[in-house]
Amino acid sequence: MSINDKPLVTIAIPTYNRANGFLPQAIECALNQTYPNLEIIISDNHSTDHTESTVANYQDKRIKYIKQPQNIGANNNFNFCFSEARGEFVLLLLDDDIVDPDFIEVCMDAAKTLDNVGLVRTGTRIIDMEGNILMQRENPASGMSPTEFFLAWFNNDIALYVCSTLFNTEKLREIGGFNSRHNLFQDGLAITKLIAKYNHANVKEVKAGFRQHDKNMGVIAEYDAWCEDSLDLLKSMCDASGQDQSIIKSAGMTFFCAMNYTEAARLASPLRRFHAYYRVAKYFDFAYSPFKFAYKKDIRPALRKLKRLLFKKTDTLTTK
Repeated sequence: MSINDKPLVTIAIPTYNRANGFLPQAIECALNQTYPNLEIIISDNHSTDHTESTVANYQDKRIKYIKQPQNIGANNNFNFCFSEARGEFVLLLLDDDIVDPDFIEVCMDAAKTLDNVGLVRTGTRIIDMEGNILMQRENPASGMSPTEFFLAWFNNDIALYVCSTLFNTEKLREIGGFNSRHNLFQDGLAITKLIAKYNHANVKEVKAGFRQHDKNMGVIAEYDAWCEDSLDLLKSMCDASGQDQSIIKSAGMTFFCAMNYTEAARLASPLRRFHAYYRVAKYFDFAYSPFKFAYKKDIRPALRKLKRLLFKKTDTLTTK
C-alpha cells in the first residue's frame, strides 16, 4: 500500500520558548512515526529564543513552521493549529510531551474498526523533567458508553490527556475546537462533546507521555477558575449522559470537589489554604468534606511530624 492510500494525519506542535528544552524531542517524536502519511505543523507563539533556527535544522518537507506575529495565548495557538491542519485526524502534541514511534499507526488502525469516529485514545504515562516514568495507566475504555466512560474517569480507571488523544479534525472543528470558560479543562470539554456525539476508538496500550512539571497549566491556575471550569465540564458530562444524569452529577461533584481541594492545597499559607478548601467545598455543595481532606492532607502529616520530633527529643534526653 502506498503512502497516498493512507489518510493524511496532522501532528500539531504549539510551542513557546522551548528551543533549549523539550521542543527538539517533540519534533523528533513526530518525525520518527512509523505511520507514513504525515504533516507536522509547528506553531511558534512568537518565541523570543532561537525556536525558528532550531526548527530550521530539521530538513524535512513534512514540517510546516509558522511564527505568530505576536503572542496569541496558549489556547488560541492550540486552535490555530487545528485550523491549519489538513489531516483527517490531528494530534495536538504539546512541546513538552512525547509519543511512541507507533502512536499514529496504532491509533489509525483502531480508527478503522468503527464508523463515525470522533477520537482515538491510548494509555498514558506520566513522566518527570528527565523523562523518568512516575506512573502509567492503560486505556480500558473500549466499548464504554458515555456514562461508563465518565464514571471510569471518576474512579481513576482511565486518564484524560491530550497527548494520548487523536482527534477527528472535522468533528473537532464542528464542536468549536478547544474552548472552556477559563481554558483549563478545554481538552476535557472537547473530549466529552465528541464522546457524546460520535464513536470513540481505543488502544489499550500506553503510547504517549505527559510531562509533569511546575509550569503545567493545571499547577499555576487559580483554584476558583479550576472550580468553575470543573462545573462546566460536569454539566457537559451530565448533558451527554441522558437518563444517567443524576448518577454522573453525584459522582462528579465528589470527584471534582476532591480534585480542586488538591489544587487549593498548593497554596503555601495555611490560612489561605484552609480558606480555599472552604470555598471549593461551597462550589461543589460540600460533596466531599473539606475537614476530612484537610485532616488527611495537612493535619495528620503535621501531627506525625510533631510526634517524630517529640520522640527524637525524648530519645535525646534519655541518652544524657
